[in-house]
Amino acid sequence: MKKLILLTVVSILFRFDIQCQESYKISPENSTIEWIGEKVSGAHSGYINLQNAFFLFKEEKFVGGEFNIDMNSIKCTDIENAKYAAKLEEHLKDSDFFNCSKYPTSNFKITNIIFDGTSYMITGDITIKEITQEIKFPAQFENDGDLFHANATLKIDRTKHDIKYGSGSFFDDLGNRMIYDEFTLKIHLQGSKAQD
Repeated sequence: MKKLILLTVVSILFRFDIQCQESYKISPENSTIEWIGEKVSGAHSGYINLQNAFFLFKEEKFVGGEFNIDMNSIKCTDIENAKYAAKLEEHLKDSDFFNCSKYPTSNFKITNIIFDGTSYMITGDITIKEITQEIKFPAQFENDGDLFHANATLKIDRTKHDIKYGSGSFFDDLGNRMIYDEFTLKIHLQGSKAQD
């Protein structure tokens, strides 16, 4: 009987906590995710589209969120020749890298937030190719009425998601064909308070 009462109280408190949270929907059209991949002989960069996202606030404090990325939207912008740019995009989408036909979506879910008075330290689980890894990175957030802006730069070790192509950690004698294990994401998100 005590166990049943405890479960009921926990359930009520959980529902109350959820009801106290405000959801901010992120606008994919007004948000950008830039990627940068580096290798011994240079680097490539481009953009990838946000599929959907939201952030949660409680009593005007940032408390959580989640977003999904459309992996099939990978675009290369640093190669001027359209043919070669498309070739790189297709390579990034194939099984050597992100295998987008099998894994069309990547996900990031916030698990912890620390605010030092100036910036936030975000901890969360990122899932690429159905492999989940914990990452931490600093971020900045600004509120302007019902509008919301977030900016962050983070590095992801692709080899932890079984992307080993051209990695010096797994292959020898790559020379200037070696691709560094970490790639960078520069993220800008814009959203607004979700309407009931």
